[in-house]
This record gives sequence, C-alpha cells and structure tokens, in this order.
Amino acid sequence: MKVILGGLAQPATSLANNTGTWRNYIPVFLQKTCTGCTICAIVCPEGCVYSVEKKKFTFDAKYCKGCGMCAAECPVDDIEMVMEEK
Repeated sequence: MKVILGGLAQPATSLANNTGTWRNYIPVFLQKTCTGCTICAIVCPEGCVYSVEKKKFTFDAKYCKGCGMCAAECPVDDIEMVMEEK
C-alpha cells in the first residue's frame, strides 16, 4: 500500500482484497423514501454503494465491510443495517 504525504492511506484498498467476508452487518436499502441524493455512495469508504436506477441503490457484497456509514449518513433513513445471516 502506498503511503501518501501526511500518513494517509489510499482509499478503496479493499478492491485488492475481498473484505466483505468478515462483516457482521449488511445495509438494506429500503427504497421507500430515497431522494436519489447519492450521499450513501459518496460516504462509502470502499466505493461499493452504487445506483442501479434512479433513486435505487445497492451495494457490492464482495467489498462491503458493513461499517454502516451509508445508513448513518442517509438524510431520509432509507437504509438499515441488519445482522447478516451466514
């Protein structure tokens, strides 16, 4: 991993690793009150939240760490974090 000036690491480092295998929670996009603001995709530290059509988002389970940033920042609470069944 390349270290950037100031000691910051590059984002989206999980693209080289499938980090989705160790999470406990997954986001559930309710699709009820979504305004299409894209904040969920913007704040995702791994860039695994994406739009499948207007006002409809999903995530790539291969890379999602289950951090909950998307749910925490959704201004209309349209994303819930639920325990993943394994």
